Amino acid sequence: MIAAVLIPFAAAVLVGLVALWPGSAPAHERTGVGFDRETQQGKVVSVVRIDCGDVNASQVPVDTGTGPPEGRPATGRGRCGKATVEVTTGSDKGRRFAEVVQPDAPRQLRAGQEVVVAYAPDAPRDLQYSVTDVNRKFPLVLLAGIFAVAVVLVGRMRGVMALVALALSFAVLTLFILPAILQGSNPLLVAVVGAGAIMLIALYICHGPTARTSVAVIGTLVSLMLIGLLGSLFIGWASLSGNTDDSTGIIHGLYPHIDMSGLLLAGVIIGSLGVLDDVTVTQTSAVWELRQANPTMSTRQLYRAGIRIGRDHIASVVNTLVLAYAGAALPLLLLFTVAQSGMGTVANSELVAEEIVRTLVGSIGLVASVPVTTALAAVVVSADRTGIGAEAMASAPVRAGRGRRRRARS
Repeated sequence: MIAAVLIPFAAAVLVGLVALWPGSAPAHERTGVGFDRETQQGKVVSVVRIDCGDVNASQVPVDTGTGPPEGRPATGRGRCGKATVEVTTGSDKGRRFAEVVQPDAPRQLRAGQEVVVAYAPDAPRDLQYSVTDVNRKFPLVLLAGIFAVAVVLVGRMRGVMALVALALSFAVLTLFILPAILQGSNPLLVAVVGAGAIMLIALYICHGPTARTSVAVIGTLVSLMLIGLLGSLFIGWASLSGNTDDSTGIIHGLYPHIDMSGLLLAGVIIGSLGVLDDVTVTQTSAVWELRQANPTMSTRQLYRAGIRIGRDHIASVVNTLVLAYAGAALPLLLLFTVAQSGMGTVANSELVAEEIVRTLVGSIGLVASVPVTTALAAVVVSADRTGIGAEAMASAPVRAGRGRRRRARS
């Protein structure tokens, strides 16, 4: 039964990967706006304090994110920072420029700090370079290293395989899903194929090609299908465009052929996949362990015991999912609070409605995955008369004998 489902599914995923594989993201001419600007690396050589009232327009770079708007002198009282920044990469390596930072700017520069600089070739020479951000590569790489070490120390070989699966999942995301969507393929179809590939890779690499893993895969697949159907229905019914912030606006401007509502649905599916894997694997393992602990349990008893474990899992996972989305949207919720908007007004806005649909659709899929996976696991493990059940029965007298010997010695 398991093979009858998994083999066609795996074949369909493979065919989808081959048919939709984009090769690379389509090239386009840079617009010089937002994330589409050409950037280089730089380093702050020195910072001096000057009177903000003495800053003239020629000292203010274009679109720095820290200084005043283009063409406007930095005025006002207080002490501004005038940083000398050196470009450290690219054809202009070694070139220096001035960056003026207002005292109330959210990001202050300091000598020796590594930064990211934007290059505007069409601007006057004195304004071609400007600081857009700080370079955070080292702390991020260090944090990733600490994470990898912790996973390997605790998980040992399983931890190593989990890191391999994580790397392969990221490869599917960056080499297939994102370029395929940019190329113009249907975002929903790309997400389904990509999520299927990630699911097969991650689960089988982390947990091995066993019947237990296959049950978790089928439970995840059924739940993803439900999430896709509900997401498609309610995103269309609620008239959610998927174009609600600066990032989606830039994407729509650069690639107007992309279906933004389909992109929203694709994000719901991919975002739910990671939590679904956790729920289905946990439920399957719980049923298998229950069977090993008591090989005489019937299918109905296994299901009832497994579903009791699943109820606790549902309560914690759904709460985690809701809080994760609320945390991501916290600045937006603060703005609505400042505006003294009612709860109905807040929920009706497209920005919040997207998160509500995303959270509730994903949560419904999570809730449904528990009974589906538990029932399937109970049926499969009960049908395995010569597998884990027989093994547990054979080992029970041995464990009992060891226990009697330990009691006798004591």
